[in-house]
Amino acid sequence: MVRRIDVTGAGGVRLAAWDFADPPRAGEGDRAPGVLLLHGLMGRASHWAPTARRLSERHRTVALDQRGHGQSEKPPEGEYTREAYIDDAEAALEQLGLAPAVLVGHAMGALTAWQLAAKRPDLVRGLVICDMRASALGAASQREWENWFKTWPLPFASLADVRKWFGEEDPWVERPDPARGEFYAEVMTESEDGWRPVFEPAQMLKSRETWVYDAHWEELAQVRCPALVLRGLDGELGRAEAQEMVRVLPHGRYAELSDAGHFVHHEQPEAWHSAIGPFLAEIFAT
Repeated sequence: MVRRIDVTGAGGVRLAAWDFADPPRAGEGDRAPGVLLLHGLMGRASHWAPTARRLSERHRTVALDQRGHGQSEKPPEGEYTREAYIDDAEAALEQLGLAPAVLVGHAMGALTAWQLAAKRPDLVRGLVICDMRASALGAASQREWENWFKTWPLPFASLADVRKWFGEEDPWVERPDPARGEFYAEVMTESEDGWRPVFEPAQMLKSRETWVYDAHWEELAQVRCPALVLRGLDGELGRAEAQEMVRVLPHGRYAELSDAGHFVHHEQPEAWHSAIGPFLAEIFAT
């Protein structure tokens, strides 16, 4: 069973949180320990559904639609800063009674997770950092993203067209990648003229520009809980940088999955679960 629970984020923004645990019976209290799943810049909470269902067998697992994403509010003039995303995750942990929780983050969600862990160590007992770089990406990277959004042939006539374009025809695709096509089909919604993303590309660029120009090693070094740095062999986080992140983390560990790219949890769900499951079990056993 999945329950939607609304959370009030920074500035009063309404956030949709999806609780995959069965409601507690009278007198039992909320199920613990807690896990909060944070998607990346182009994601939404529903991308975590397979992970959340597996983890909910042992943990109270909640996936958050972050501001501007999924079914959460998308205020046109809202704040899309690092601080806002961090404060939203902090609010979710506190309002849902999840803390101290393990935060599992993908890409931008992983950055939010480790920045929150540095800010509020009392709320976070462990981290899974999936395919997010700590180094600055720079202005060239932001321009590439701006130009990439302009190549999207919006609106798409059908979800089949979405899958085909993002899985085969997108100039960023080196070889056919059906999992990538499925990932982007998940963030589309039907409108009067066809299929468009549930988010505003301009808001995504606004979100990205708040972290893309800076390095984030300092916050990484401030994380005191156990942290697993996980990458796909063909992902955006290189092996050397990932291993340096592990070295900088006071209690860092490393995992690498073959036959996976940036969307590790979406592409290789069984290998992903095999990597994070023992890590979570060890944390919650202590």
